[in-house]
Amino acid sequence: MEQRDTKQKKDGAYSAAADGSQPAHRRRVRYKGTHPKRYEEKYKELNPEKYADTVAHVMEKGGTPAGMHISIMVEEILDVLKIQPGEQGLDATLGYGGHTRAMLEQLQGQGHIYGLDVDPIESVKTKKRLEEAGYGGDIMTVRQMNFADMDKLAEETGPFDFVLADLGVSSMQIDNPERGFSYKFDGPLDLRLNPQAGIPASERLKTISREELAGMLLENSDEPYAEEIAREITGAVRRGEKAETTKQVRELIERALAFLPEKDRKEAVKKSCARTFQALRIDVNNEFEVLYAFLDKLPHVLAPGGRAAILTFHSGEDRMVKKSFKQYQREGLYSQIAEDVIRPSAEECVRNSRARSTKLRWAVRSTER
Repeated sequence: MEQRDTKQKKDGAYSAAADGSQPAHRRRVRYKGTHPKRYEEKYKELNPEKYADTVAHVMEKGGTPAGMHISIMVEEILDVLKIQPGEQGLDATLGYGGHTRAMLEQLQGQGHIYGLDVDPIESVKTKKRLEEAGYGGDIMTVRQMNFADMDKLAEETGPFDFVLADLGVSSMQIDNPERGFSYKFDGPLDLRLNPQAGIPASERLKTISREELAGMLLENSDEPYAEEIAREITGAVRRGEKAETTKQVRELIERALAFLPEKDRKEAVKKSCARTFQALRIDVNNEFEVLYAFLDKLPHVLAPGGRAAILTFHSGEDRMVKKSFKQYQREGLYSQIAEDVIRPSAEECVRNSRARSTKLRWAVRSTER
C-alpha cells in the first residue's frame, strides 16, 4: 500500500476531496491508442522537458508538438539582421521565443533584447522558458504590450539596432482548443490574441450584417465563397441558431458550400474554414490596423543603420509591408529594402508544413535620422 501511495503522489494522481478529509484519486489523462487526437491527451508533447524523445519523434515526422511552436526561417532572419554582440534589439512578437533565443545567442552575452507579446498566457510561459535557458533580466526583458505601441518602449530604451516581427499566430495558440483559433478542434469561438481584451468572435457574429461579414471575408482572406458563407452564418444567427463554437461555425460553412459537387466539397470546406477563421481573427484583433501603426512607427524606432525583418503569412499583410517599405525608402528613411520576398527552403517546408505560406521582407534604416 505504501509503495502504491508513493507512486500515485509522484505522478500527481491525488487531489483533495471536497470536504478535505480524504485525498481522492484522480487518474491522469492518457493516450488513447498510438495517435491521440484531443489536445489534453497529448500530455507527452505538452511536457517537452520530460518527454524529449516523443517531441523529437513528432518533429521528425514534420509535425508540431502540442503546446509548442517551431520557429520559421531562423537562419534567413539572422542573415538579414546581422546581429552583433552589444546591440539592442526588439522581438516585437515574442510568441514561443524560438526566434528570440536564436537572436540572444548572437549577442554572446552582450547587449539586450526586448520581447513584446499581447498574449498574457503564453508570454509568461516564454519568459520562464528563456530564463531557464540562462537568459535573465540582464539580457532579456519581456513586456506584455502590443507591438503597435513599441514607440512608447523606445522612449524608455532608446532606438533599436534590429527589430523582428513574426506576424503569424503561434502554434501553441492554434492547437489549444480553448483559444478557438482552429476549426480542427471544437472549442469556444474566441480567436483573441489577448483573451482579456476586446470581444470574442462569437460575440462579433451576433451583431454583424451579411454585407459586412462578406466584405470582411473578402478583404481579410480573399474568400471566394464570401457571399454564400456570410449569408448562411448571418441567416442562422437571425433564426436563433448558435455560432458560438468552432464546430458550429464549421457546420455552417459546410451548409453554405453544400451546392458544390461532392468530389470538390471536402477540400473546399477545409480551405474556406481556414480562410474564415483567419478573417475573423484579423477582425477581432484589429490586426491590419495594428500592423499599419507598427509599420508607420518602425523606421522611427530603428537606430541609424538598424535592420528590420518581417515575416508575413498572407497576401494582405505582405502587400502592406511591401508598400510601407517602398514609401519610406522613397522618403529617405530606409536606405535599402528587399526587392523580392525571401521564401523558406523546400527542406524547411517538409519539416514544418506551417512554413509554406511564409514570406520574409527586410529593410535597413538610413544613417541620416
